[in-house]
Amino acid sequence: MRRNMLKPIAAVTGSLALAATLSACGGNSAASDEKSVTVYSADGLKGENGDGWYDQVFKDFTKKTGIKVEYVEGGSGEMVQRAAREKSNTQADVIVTLPPFIQQADGKGLLAKYTPQGADQVDGADKAADGTWTSVVNNYFGFVYNKKDLKTAPTTWDELLDGKYKNKLQYSTPGVAGDGTAVVVKAMHDFGGKKPAMDYLKKLQANNVGPSASTGKLAPKVDKGELLVANGDVQMSFAQSKTMPNLGLWFPKKAGGKPTSFALPYAGGLVKNAPHSENGKKLLDFMLSAKAQQQVSSIGGGFSARKDVKATDENAIALSKVMDGVEIFEPDWNDIDKNLQTYVEDWKSATGS
Repeated sequence: MRRNMLKPIAAVTGSLALAATLSACGGNSAASDEKSVTVYSADGLKGENGDGWYDQVFKDFTKKTGIKVEYVEGGSGEMVQRAAREKSNTQADVIVTLPPFIQQADGKGLLAKYTPQGADQVDGADKAADGTWTSVVNNYFGFVYNKKDLKTAPTTWDELLDGKYKNKLQYSTPGVAGDGTAVVVKAMHDFGGKKPAMDYLKKLQANNVGPSASTGKLAPKVDKGELLVANGDVQMSFAQSKTMPNLGLWFPKKAGGKPTSFALPYAGGLVKNAPHSENGKKLLDFMLSAKAQQQVSSIGGGFSARKDVKATDENAIALSKVMDGVEIFEPDWNDIDKNLQTYVEDWKSATGS
């Protein structure tokens, strides 16, 4: 979700040379490589050590089809902004990002209508009514803490105002990072509106280290003890905890209330006027295939987007325990998409960011 500096990453299928390849070929040039597909994605699904869900899915996809996956990773908002800048010379074939940025991409006319195979098994709330995007991995918003330095996880928002968290707390930037935007969404829900949420975030700023375009880069800081608390999401944080032993998951609540969260799925869509539309369609179909969806938990540490895929692996059982007792609410994504800029400006004003 979530970087300022866009980071091209070599896919498991080969090296990424987008600067040379795409500038030479142009968005819809007949000379472009017909055996490739370019994915713009929020971070979290590709493993740091080549062991993530994307790594396995892209490898299997190339083996089956011969189509190489060229992968570009960045913040949720950044991916949409980049695709928008390239609208007259489209480079991406598939975009995968988090709410409300997938709705933003749709609103900007960046997505083509395509219903992948298996999308009939995705809940209506997790896909666009007009067929422009479909969730490929379900996920939930959450926070992480350092289990070594904090013997028990924090439980309430108010605890984070304590002086022991000064310069030991950080969350990614709303409007840039999907998980950072989610901090504002959750605070508005938990505190009962925009004003009380901004009042709280203004107080929290006294302990906040400062802006971070990358949510994924906060977890290593928490694991090392540089931070005590940061935001994350269940899928990414759970996957990171496999190699970060001090990383624990938790869900803030208001005093006297229940811990809350909301669905924050990775949603994929076919880019309008994509240079390799057919390859993009094939990749979206493959991502939603029963086999790939079964691997969402076992490899990716996430939740299948398909309701007919019932994961029973070790990770799926552990994830179920993580979510036990957490109250799930459903944000009004259309409202958030419509008013996102206002919410971000209000957050900047409240925090002096």
